Amino acid sequence: MKFTLSWLKEHLDTNASLTDIEEALTRVGLEVEGVENPGEKLNGFRVARVLTAERHPQADKLQVLTVDTGEQALTVVCGAPNARAGLVGVLGTPGAVVPANGMALKVAAVRGVESNGMMCSTRELELGDDHDGIIELPADAPVGTAFADYAELNDPVFDISITPNRQDCMGVRGIARDLAAAGIGTLKPLDAEPVQGEGTGPEVKIEAPEGCPAYYGQTVRGVTNGASPEWMQRRLKAIGQRPISALVDITNYVMIDLGRPLHVYDKAKLSGALTVRKARAGEQVLALNEKTYTLDETITVIADDNGVHDIGGIMGGEDTGVSDATTDVVIECAFFDPDHIARAGQKLMLTSDARSRFERGVDPAFLEDGIAIATRLVTRLCGGKASEVTRAGTLPRVGVTTGYDPKLAETLGGLAVPAARQVAILESLGFTVQPLDGNGDPVELADGFDALRVTAPSWRRDVDGPADLVEEVIRIEGIDHVPSTPLSRLPGVARPTATPEQKLERRLRRTAAARGLNEAVTWSFVSEGQAAPFGGGAWTLANPISEDMKVMRPSLLPGLLGAAERNLKRGAASVRLFELGRRYLADSAKNLDERVTLGVLLAGAKTPRGWQGGKAQPFTAFDAKAEALALLEAAGAPVANLQVMGEAGEVWHPGQSATLRLGPKTVLAAFGMVHPSVLKAFDLDGDVAAVELYLDALPAKRGGSGFMRTAYTPPALQAVTRDFAFLVPDALAAGDLVRAVKGADKAAIVDARLFDLFTGAGVPEGQKSLAIEVTLQPGEKSFTDEELKAVADKVVAAAAKLGAALRG
Repeated sequence: MKFTLSWLKEHLDTNASLTDIEEALTRVGLEVEGVENPGEKLNGFRVARVLTAERHPQADKLQVLTVDTGEQALTVVCGAPNARAGLVGVLGTPGAVVPANGMALKVAAVRGVESNGMMCSTRELELGDDHDGIIELPADAPVGTAFADYAELNDPVFDISITPNRQDCMGVRGIARDLAAAGIGTLKPLDAEPVQGEGTGPEVKIEAPEGCPAYYGQTVRGVTNGASPEWMQRRLKAIGQRPISALVDITNYVMIDLGRPLHVYDKAKLSGALTVRKARAGEQVLALNEKTYTLDETITVIADDNGVHDIGGIMGGEDTGVSDATTDVVIECAFFDPDHIARAGQKLMLTSDARSRFERGVDPAFLEDGIAIATRLVTRLCGGKASEVTRAGTLPRVGVTTGYDPKLAETLGGLAVPAARQVAILESLGFTVQPLDGNGDPVELADGFDALRVTAPSWRRDVDGPADLVEEVIRIEGIDHVPSTPLSRLPGVARPTATPEQKLERRLRRTAAARGLNEAVTWSFVSEGQAAPFGGGAWTLANPISEDMKVMRPSLLPGLLGAAERNLKRGAASVRLFELGRRYLADSAKNLDERVTLGVLLAGAKTPRGWQGGKAQPFTAFDAKAEALALLEAAGAPVANLQVMGEAGEVWHPGQSATLRLGPKTVLAAFGMVHPSVLKAFDLDGDVAAVELYLDALPAKRGGSGFMRTAYTPPALQAVTRDFAFLVPDALAAGDLVRAVKGADKAAIVDARLFDLFTGAGVPEGQKSLAIEVTLQPGEKSFTDEELKAVADKVVAAAAKLGAALRG
């Protein structure tokens, strides 16, 4: 929600400083996202008069001007075709910065003639699109005045964030009311004197009261539509609204000023009565945004005998929109049901300023005043004669009445506020307050009271109970006045609160960061196209906030691939990302199944090019494997017992990917190179390595569940190593042989590792030589020769089962 300071002062009588207003807005719950003064960027630009204009001696298209700045006459070189003696325009003096391009003006020679600044166009000052000539101001514009002051552009613009429950602050007046209650001035009375009409108003029928319970309309004949007045355009432009015409600008102005959306029809384009009804299946309307929408029976529309002309409460139709040729108009001021508006807007994926207000809930009691204010503006700015007001339908009941005990401010809100002060706060916000005695009978405030009967104003549909009244009192009194009270705690040493799962996630994050990976946090939702390479999403949103966030991610890799693509296209040479999050799958019963997963992605150059290493080296599947093993080890997985098996799936490059498993069924991780077709879908070039660790598949820790580490007890006796060299078939994986050797005697063998691979002289065709170092750890006494021989025999026997023979 944006508004200017001068606009706020139309409703609030205050002398408070800009800083005081900012602080008060935040204090009452209206978060200030920013305050910008558009006049600040026009420092150094002033109103100036051209005294003389002569052709430049060295350029036919340039003129040498003598410009009166109010203090002195300056020479300025100008190329504008409309520059002439007597013209009053805007001069940028040396030192000023042109808003459109950031150029700092200075004294400079232009084709041999010294120029002391620049005469400016509206585009250069970012005040419009005109660049055909310099700005022409009225002849009586005060020469020497700062242009920002002359054009009334020194008017700070507030940008505040409105929470969904504060529908009353979707207009400037509602914000002014809150500030007045907070002591920042006095709320001015609202002039809502109705325009006396002549003749019957427009014919209106309501066939769908559930979507639009009440509809007021008034005809104004003989209007002249043109540009809106400068003061209205200036305020609309300041908040980012584009002025269109007086009639359209009036509706936008009232909507932002008072939070009351309106619509204006060209009466000549209507046929028959305006009918509020449900759309028919397949019915279409060309909206004011020049898009055609197909409607259904759930959407409330405004139609006549020729068809639909308005998506009720969301956007009007192009066919009945006003133009410069419009002479007769129908002004619509209606109340649309918030729930119907929200559902229709979501279904059509159509947003508008009107929808944002109606779906929050506008003031239903303001229809009378709203149409009076709008009609008065139309007749004042566009002329014409108004008809009587047509009032169709029934306004919904408003103003919830609640019993309220003032002591709740302290017991529920934590701040003791005098009861009389609470009454004053509530009344300043528009609540009706009736003091009650102990029997529940009305009494006078001055006589003392035991409780209050409070009726919420019609513009506060969010207030429904004593807790809401406490919130109103506390936010106006000042939440910063609520004392900080520490929570009570049990005596003794505090116990750890982190769960084993949380500890595991912290440990993995630290390990990944220590290995040079950067943590990424991507959306849990991806597009259908991004989910397709990963088997598609098991869960699709019916009403996503955008088509790019429609499917709950089946893998962490789509988000990481998208992040890598953005980084690489912005010049990153190497991308090393990890993310710890959830995948969303479907279990056997088709219910949502969340799986905790750690994803790693390596893209770009592993090592940069250099005079020693030559070309930049890319990441490989072995880099992904190293990350997978390191992270699994940090997670406490039995890394030494893992098997490298098979390919990881269709997402992965065949022959350059695999899985890490505990046995044939328990998959702990998938790693390798991402398939080129997947990279193409994400617009990525080059090789990309990735890992997915499935943390839900990690085996549970055996033993104690306490937080203390087990005492470190190093073995008393020295370990013994023995080397074995085997001749094995070429097809046998070295890891399988190492695993078999390590399992030959689990009591004595504590480790086994491959230290040599040899093929060549002395090794038969179709075989290879693998040398393995076996570490034996004695327990209570040293190994005897017989025990060592027995272990060696077990190692040879275990290897023989895989087709390995001890090499002679």
